[in-house]
Amino acid sequence: MPLARLFTLCCCLLMTLHTQAAESFSSDRLTVEVVGQGPDVILIPGLASSREVWRPLAKRLAADHRLHLVQLSGFAGQPWQHGDGPLLEPAMQELDRYIRDSQLQQPKLIGHSLGGLMALRLAQAHPGDVGAVMTVDSLPFYSALFFPGVTVEQARPVADRAAAEILSLEPKIFAERQAAVAQALTHDPATRRAIVDWSLASDRQAMATALHEAMITDARQGLAAMTTPVTAVYADAGREPAQVDALWEQGYRDLPGVKRVRIERSLHFIMSDQPQAFDKAVDEFLRQP
Repeated sequence: MPLARLFTLCCCLLMTLHTQAAESFSSDRLTVEVVGQGPDVILIPGLASSREVWRPLAKRLAADHRLHLVQLSGFAGQPWQHGDGPLLEPAMQELDRYIRDSQLQQPKLIGHSLGGLMALRLAQAHPGDVGAVMTVDSLPFYSALFFPGVTVEQARPVADRAAAEILSLEPKIFAERQAAVAQALTHDPATRRAIVDWSLASDRQAMATALHEAMITDARQGLAAMTTPVTAVYADAGREPAQVDALWEQGYRDLPGVKRVRIERSLHFIMSDQPQAFDKAVDEFLRQP
């Protein structure tokens, strides 16, 4: 058999084994949809978001990358079975199990918001399993976005109140609140509607837990020891460039070699507000060795 033919058959067999492993993976913490062929890229959505937030990117990259679109349990209609138990760390550990079970070789992770925090934590906990991380509008300590200099203990009562509010609101008020929140998260009308729909389809307890955990999880403590390359893409969110740059510089200051990329004229959902600039940042990230 010609060497080139043998190489092609081996590649096809390897891709088949990876696909079978992904299809057989079972978890009550997350599900994964696989599309495309090529180097592996894992896409993690944020709080109360659907994997569909990544659909345009996945379609664009599928010709030469294999995309693993994660859906976290409790969000956007994915069932939640864990009551008031933890969400972030168990889901992160399950995603690492998926990487190992699927025999992925140091895939690159792209995570939006809460998904970015999860990607950072996974790289900190299991550095050998991750090739590189891109966080999308995600700080290592979420509460520092609103209260610079805040500590975990200072953020805890605020997180308690935020979680309690999510659980206490009547359905009509909750829907109105989510519509107002969506206005502040993206300029794109279609994405605003999707954010509301995803939120209303999410489990309230899962949402409250995830928000609380994000507000009191300080991943800055593990930055200095990280060896995984990290790109932090962030929105200007209508702020002065120097102000937002300082916030992200401070948030990631202990991370060796971090690359920071500010996207102008964007709110939190950068992939919807500035898709061309976002695609450029993603392409540069994926080109890195």
